[in-house]
Amino acid sequence: MTATHSPTAAASGANATERFKSDKLAGVAGTPKERVSLLAREVLDAVHATIRKHKVTYDEYNALKSWLISVGEDGEWPLFLDVWVEHVVEEVATEHRKGNKGTIEGPYYVPDAPEQGANGTVPTRENEPGTALTWTGQVTSTDGSALGGAKVELWHADADGLYSQFAPDIPEWNLRGTFTTGADGTFEIHTVRPAPYQIPTDGACGKLIAAAGWHAWRPAHLHVKVSAPGHELLTAQLYFPGDQHNDDDIASAVKPELVLDPKPAASGSGETVEYSFVLDPA
Repeated sequence: MTATHSPTAAASGANATERFKSDKLAGVAGTPKERVSLLAREVLDAVHATIRKHKVTYDEYNALKSWLISVGEDGEWPLFLDVWVEHVVEEVATEHRKGNKGTIEGPYYVPDAPEQGANGTVPTRENEPGTALTWTGQVTSTDGSALGGAKVELWHADADGLYSQFAPDIPEWNLRGTFTTGADGTFEIHTVRPAPYQIPTDGACGKLIAAAGWHAWRPAHLHVKVSAPGHELLTAQLYFPGDQHNDDDIASAVKPELVLDPKPAASGSGETVEYSFVLDPA
């Protein structure tokens, strides 16, 4: 199945921007002025140092201004920051953890996906393309105790690399679901294996990629958020072995600990994978 319409960068970016503004902006209200000044000054100092080191011209400077304006007009600040900056923020924010490794959230998370229980199937269209994938695992704490009632939120792209709610002609909750572990912390999720995809290239981020001679590919991945009372939220992406872009992901988000090991299903149809999560106490 091929998507009848591909989302434009502007439409996808507008969705991501509106969700980010409504969900996240209140979080900065308590930041001390001294810290804002420190961070802003050091970022500007780094920009100034780059200009001096590489003798940036006025033509290059004006091109930058024009490009920054187009990033905003296309609504692509969430995409730009999540692709090229977030992986370092995530690294710093989680360096203390003893449990599972995480990675970036990306711009396409939507809360409150439909509940599917401890053993369920993500919502799909009839004849959803992709190899059937059954994923089993357990959520535990760092002391080894099972975390019953933990939440595993799953979302991923379809076979065309498109996300529901960010592309046209896809049902609202397609390939998005919330799973609640049983008393022993276990879960079983039924979905389809996602495909690699390129980030949108018809907008400002695409212009940067073309001008720099980069590629726009992300390896195939499953997005997850795993949470339990009294424990730190884990945000991660899980990858598949053999993907040609595991080593040069445009978002620099792949970690060896996040690569799955799928096996052929015993039924002869589809694949199975085991992957569990260890959460750090809050």
